[in-house]
Amino acid sequence: MSAVHAASGPGARVLRGVALHRGGPATVGLEAVAGPITIAQRGAEASLAELHVARADRGVTLASIDDRIRVDLVEHLFAALGGLGVSSGVRITIDDDELPLLDGGARRFAEAILALDVTAEEAAPRTLVVTRNASISRGNAVYDFARDPGVALRVDVEFRAPVGRETAAWAGDARDFVERIAPARTFGWADEHAALLASGRAAAVDLDAVLVYGDGGAIAGCRPAEEGEAARHKLLDLIGDLAIHGGPPRGSITAQRPGHAATHAVIAEAFALGVLAWSPA
Repeated sequence: MSAVHAASGPGARVLRGVALHRGGPATVGLEAVAGPITIAQRGAEASLAELHVARADRGVTLASIDDRIRVDLVEHLFAALGGLGVSSGVRITIDDDELPLLDGGARRFAEAILALDVTAEEAAPRTLVVTRNASISRGNAVYDFARDPGVALRVDVEFRAPVGRETAAWAGDARDFVERIAPARTFGWADEHAALLASGRAAAVDLDAVLVYGDGGAIAGCRPAEEGEAARHKLLDLIGDLAIHGGPPRGSITAQRPGHAATHAVIAEAFALGVLAWSPA
């Protein structure tokens, strides 16, 4: 019996789709359990605290120290967890090495998590907070932290045509996340595809789920981009990256030109500097 099949009992949700990066089918099971968020893969299981970010280019790979668990493209699922305020009480079961792309955002993951009905006690055993104002940079990405009684995330992005400059913000509301941020699709440019393939990425581009830009906008076969969709997807990615570390935090983070690798490096530095810290819920 496969692990995903074993996770498909009462209350569990099984999601099937295509693996964006390696190609081929991918399946993941989600179920409500007591305790921390865990990933189970081919007989091995580890809590989120026992995993580390092993890759962060055009997607995020989580792995255990012994590499018995290694799962790519986790950021959209963790965006759904973070957007719904769920930081424990879920087991993620996968037999493959990559989560399915599904809708290209986090909407289907969010709907599945909502159907699990994770309790508030399970969802928030403690709170990550921004303790003081600080600005941390990685390359051309700049992250400004500030104390705030609520969640206040913002991204400012600038891409080549046809996107240009866009901004998106979120104040921690779960319904707003599901309705406005979760549907924003992952995106790229048609002339980047050969280089992505050479780096082992984007082997299966589903034009129903991915926004691919050409010189004049979305290429044929893609649903046209919605206003601000690129920035909303980068905000989705930021929420997912923060959720991997237990967030999003109570506080304000404004990220200029964020990317997965920069975000994870900045989060690590913010913890080391005490800019991010844990407090009781």
